[in-house]
Amino acid sequence: MGTTRVNFRLPDELVEKADLAAQVTHRNRTEVVSEALREYLADAERDEQFAEAVVELFLDDEIEFDVLASVVGRQDAESIRASKALLDRGDDLAADLADLGRDEK
Repeated sequence: MGTTRVNFRLPDELVEKADLAAQVTHRNRTEVVSEALREYLADAERDEQFAEAVVELFLDDEIEFDVLASVVGRQDAESIRASKALLDRGDDLAADLADLGRDEK
């Protein structure tokens, strides 16, 4: 797994607490912040509303399949992708039928 350098601002209070946690646990600030974020995201992914929101983002073509699979699991993501394909085909068919109706007038 690779790493990416990010630059963001945190309130001084959080930085001080992260530094204290790093000192106590003999780790560095990056490790402490990474672990905290990892735990937060694991909790979020167990939240049903979060998972539903991720599915909606996929259905709206705002995120890629791999991102969806990382949240809901590959098997569920495959089912969602198949359902999306059916929905997309249904939308295309409805549009074609609407065009036919206009052409007949």
